[in-house]
Amino acid sequence: MAVQPAVTVQPGVYCSLEGHRMEPWGSGVFDCCDDMGICCLGLWCPPCLMCRTSKELGEGLCLPLVDICFPATVSPVALALRVAMRERNRIQGSVFDDCCMVTWCTLCVWCQMAREIRNRRRTIINNTQINIYPMPPHYPPPMVVPTQNQYPPPMVVPTQPQGPPSMVVPTHVSVYPSCEK
Repeated sequence: MAVQPAVTVQPGVYCSLEGHRMEPWGSGVFDCCDDMGICCLGLWCPPCLMCRTSKELGEGLCLPLVDICFPATVSPVALALRVAMRERNRIQGSVFDDCCMVTWCTLCVWCQMAREIRNRRRTIINNTQINIYPMPPHYPPPMVVPTQNQYPPPMVVPTQPQGPPSMVVPTHVSVYPSCEK
């Protein structure tokens, strides 16, 4: 039996970040006055803000509850979501910066991520050209006019006489209601 060599390089696509411009965060960690609604939600109901932000990032709605149920020095979910958001949107920073911010300013980091999502969504909506095409005219469905013989002819089922010969037994049974008046 031959021994297979170990795979040392996984197949994949390498994308160089040269030429890609890194942008700063849209708001600072402590810019709570930029959006008081997000700030108040983070202050009065942090799990609601965390779950909503996680869902808007495309992750599981209840994922941040792991950080709440299993507290740690560094919130792993908050750190992972912040790093993912920074990488997806090409925002300046490093994992070390993210780790420090998540460790000492967790709620402010969640508020910053929620503001960033809101600002980027607003930018996409404002910079997108929306083409509105006229709708084709609406034609009503064709009217179906019932014909004189809308029911198929009745089905004839022969029966065997069951009883004394003096009784009259029908020779056919109709399964459709009679339309005659």
